[in-house]
Amino acid sequence: MATALVKSPAIQPQYACFRLAIRESRIHRRGVYALEPIPKGRKVIEYTGERISRRETKRRGQGSITYLFTLDDYWTIDGAIGGSGAEIINHSCEPNLYTRIVRGHILYMSKRDIRRGEELTVDYRFSDKLDPVPCRCGARGCRGTINVKE
Repeated sequence: MATALVKSPAIQPQYACFRLAIRESRIHRRGVYALEPIPKGRKVIEYTGERISRRETKRRGQGSITYLFTLDDYWTIDGAIGGSGAEIINHSCEPNLYTRIVRGHILYMSKRDIRRGEELTVDYRFSDKLDPVPCRCGARGCRGTINVKE
């Protein structure tokens, strides 16, 4: 059985370095928006959640919407349980955030200056070994899928 949708997502301030809000998104359902300017190269928010094994990841990953982020060869973080709000950040083929994994922590960093009111996005970079997932980011350079060729 897959993990249920995050019913009442919220930004957990202890994991966010800037003021952020969750609102409706033109990309997909809801998204995370900057409430203040964010300079390039700064930590924006940590992706948190329950740490689960690869076996549990396979079990929970069966749903059409999941909040799973692979940490390493064994661990995955399920943002649906104990998430910081970062699990609501949508995919874009031309994102304004990038991911850094530091000592077991998943950090979203600003790739460029981000304007107040702008939706935060990250490239999910799903494996091309998975079934293709259509992309709805609307970016000029959109690949058409969230998957990337490895």
